[in-house]
Amino acid sequence: MDRRKVGQKEGRKEGRKEGNEELTPPPSALWSSMKSNRKWLLLVLLAWLLLFLSLLCHFLDLRSSLLPRSRSAAESQPTRSETRRLASVQGGLRTQRSAGESVADWRRRRRTEYRSRSQDVHISRSEDDYRARSEEYYRSRSLELLQRLWSGNLTAGMLSPRLQKVLKVQLSSNRHQVVQRGSRGVRRSGPQLYCELKRRTRVRTVDGTEEPFASLGWDRLVPSLSLQELRTSQYQRCAVVTSAGAVLNSSLGMEIDSHDAVLRFNAAPTRGFERDVGNKTTIRIINSQIVARPKYNFSSSSLYQDVILLVWDPAQYDANLTQWFQRPDFDLFSAYIERRRLRPEQPFYILHPQFIWSLWDLIQDNTEDPIQPNPPSSGFTGILLMMSLCREVSVYEFIPSLRRTDLCHYYERYHDAACTLGAYHPLMYEKLLVQRINVADQDQLRRRGRVTLRGFSTVHCGS
Repeated sequence: MDRRKVGQKEGRKEGRKEGNEELTPPPSALWSSMKSNRKWLLLVLLAWLLLFLSLLCHFLDLRSSLLPRSRSAAESQPTRSETRRLASVQGGLRTQRSAGESVADWRRRRRTEYRSRSQDVHISRSEDDYRARSEEYYRSRSLELLQRLWSGNLTAGMLSPRLQKVLKVQLSSNRHQVVQRGSRGVRRSGPQLYCELKRRTRVRTVDGTEEPFASLGWDRLVPSLSLQELRTSQYQRCAVVTSAGAVLNSSLGMEIDSHDAVLRFNAAPTRGFERDVGNKTTIRIINSQIVARPKYNFSSSSLYQDVILLVWDPAQYDANLTQWFQRPDFDLFSAYIERRRLRPEQPFYILHPQFIWSLWDLIQDNTEDPIQPNPPSSGFTGILLMMSLCREVSVYEFIPSLRRTDLCHYYERYHDAACTLGAYHPLMYEKLLVQRINVADQDQLRRRGRVTLRGFSTVHCGS
């Protein structure tokens, strides 16, 4: 190979080597690039570290502020009332830091407030413990009170302090302006009391012949047959089923339904409770709240259909019908007019207020203590009504059995001893009066909660 060709080849090799050197960066440039990237990476890591530290400080500060409450919860389980008080204490501790106040001073003030309010909570808890012990004591006396009621020897002084206080409040209020007229506390024997009840029990309903109803044309609105005329020879044995919670688990349903007529009260249902209360309903007594308040669905509920209805409302003791019509306790008249126009075939009556107050007079005249100056209960009114219509009346759980409970109604979950022994209504005195005319043996009362009464048509009294 000649020298010229060899030189050309070597020249091409050197050219390629020089070109490669131009494409590859020198080591100093690569190092500076890596340093720049590492700076950005360090900045990102530093930012994340600062964020983590700030979150950690916030969490530790929050935990320290909640530490006393957590320790208190760990030491004891608060009662429901104490929980509400603790919530108010802790809510009150969410105070704002005032201007110029340091963080240390603010935290010190919060700790001081917490300690002072926690002392109040411990005092309140002691009061709750005392109240719980008192309630347990009176529950232990429940059987004693029940036996006193069965024997007719229960007095107001044997009631719990709370019920005695309620009784005094009702005696002093006298919102219905009741006036005692007869001789209080006459002690009659069973037969004498039966004759007294028969003589003075005159069932009256609004018949449209008195003012203001006569001027309003109510003689054409009320049922053509009176309540007494509805009574047939089929009403031999009747049942009065109270709404007391003690009727639960009684298995009395079949026995109740075996009667010729069954009386129930207000919004007491049968569906779902047939085993204990039966299914038959002939008459239902309702107070004016049932027809006036939308929650009872008086116009549409099946409870108030296909039965004889009697509604009552407490007028003032000496009020005339015009005064009562203008100012009833609840507006029963509008609902009554609407129901009579929509369902004229349904027997629907308004109990006369004079009948209601005549029953109050009867209770007071046969009771030594002054009774609450309020109308009798629906239960007592219904008992006297059925004694007027039937030859024999069985009353269930008006005087409680051994199943006695503070559950007010078998279909509601509300407990109060006043529902059994009375607060607004003179219930205790009504029960004592019914016990005096009970003709069934005490075993039926204790085990089944059943009182048996003679109908007025079977009571024969001298002239």
